Amino acid sequence: MGAPAPDNNSEQPYDGVIDLIVDYAYDYTNPSPAAWTRAKATLLDAVGSAIESFHTSKECRDLLGPQWPTSSPIPDGFRPPGTEYSLDLLKGAFDMDNYGAILATADLLTRDALKRQDSSAIITVKQILLAGIKAYEIQGCFQIRNAFNRVGLDHVILVKVASTAVVSWLMGLDKSQARAAVSHAWADGHPLRVYRQAPNAGPRKGWAAGDACMRAVHLATLARAGQPGLRSVLTTPRWGFYQVLYRDQAFELPRPFGSWVMENVLFKVMAVEGHALTSVDATVILHRQIQARGLDPIRDIKEIHVKTTDASMTIINKQGPLHNYADRDHCMRYIIAVMLLKGDVIEVQDYQDSSPWASDPRVDELRSRIAMTEDKEFTRDYHNQDIRSLANEIEITFHDGSRLNERVDFPAGHVRHAKTLPLVREKTIRNFKLGLPENRVAAIIEVIDGPDFEQTPASTFMDLFQSS
Repeated sequence: MGAPAPDNNSEQPYDGVIDLIVDYAYDYTNPSPAAWTRAKATLLDAVGSAIESFHTSKECRDLLGPQWPTSSPIPDGFRPPGTEYSLDLLKGAFDMDNYGAILATADLLTRDALKRQDSSAIITVKQILLAGIKAYEIQGCFQIRNAFNRVGLDHVILVKVASTAVVSWLMGLDKSQARAAVSHAWADGHPLRVYRQAPNAGPRKGWAAGDACMRAVHLATLARAGQPGLRSVLTTPRWGFYQVLYRDQAFELPRPFGSWVMENVLFKVMAVEGHALTSVDATVILHRQIQARGLDPIRDIKEIHVKTTDASMTIINKQGPLHNYADRDHCMRYIIAVMLLKGDVIEVQDYQDSSPWASDPRVDELRSRIAMTEDKEFTRDYHNQDIRSLANEIEITFHDGSRLNERVDFPAGHVRHAKTLPLVREKTIRNFKLGLPENRVAAIIEVIDGPDFEQTPASTFMDLFQSS
């Protein structure tokens, strides 16, 4: 291949959105105390979820590790938490999902800096957390006002754009290189949402964010090597993103970038798609009432009516056959039906093909009795930045004409729920113990909870997550 082409448009400014993203990624240094606290929780939750997936999902394990046909470990490579693999930077980013680009980049760059004895190039856990805050802020602020799913694109486009910006910062690229990388992130052929919707819902939705992280790292390395950017990638008539992919609209941002998204991030403390979280809480309450009345879900329930948000109607409103794990865990009707029959919270294994619920005819029988409709109030409060509720209301009508009704607005995991952070910590420790000894788990928690996170090198921190 030849040398990078010169940037012949060097006098033309970049689209303003690209400047906003890069300036924030490089210049923002002062998140709120609440953002730091929740960033620690998101980091540990992400790593814990990765360990859980590795230990509980064969489908996940089949995707991890060195790319075929290479089987030998990469010297000084990135080692995904809870595994014995040692991987190159791009595959390491893929295997770690949303935090993957940040952790793989920070880990490998720090190992290289330590080998060269260059203390100025060491990336610390504090910088990892700051990168996480920035990535969440970029993704979240864009997503509030810009519904990519309405034009058929998957929201992981934002994972790619945000990760490209913060990885460029971690790599020490200058701002012009970062702008070039981010411009290419917008220019990519972007994933269609087709793999999240019937009839094509499938396991790709589980590795879509990892794919976006891998692409982000790749684009940053290309910019580092001198590749010029696409300065009007969004606004160019006919060929730009806005006209080709976004119905000739410009992006809207609801607020200046800061740390608001991390301060208000929603944690998934249960194995449920986020918009269904409050339906789980409501179903638990309703099941207890059904039991107390001596009723049976199949024999006595005539119909179930769920009031929900517009987002739920788009994402988890599925009827007809469910073909795989990905179909089931994005189906509110399946979640409610299984819980009414099981009498307990739905878990990861309940979505698997091997689960007895996946082939239990009673599940489909109950699903057929469930109707879902949008409640405009729920949708308004969901989109209201000062509320951000995830309301679901379930009304069960029995054959004798009696009814039970339960509405829940804020699930465990929401910033307004008092038990959110303790529940996230419980979930994290439970997941860590699937692949790590207790003394290692304690050491990880000690780093995060103590003052040492500000100086701890990324590679030292990542070493704590190794299975051997």
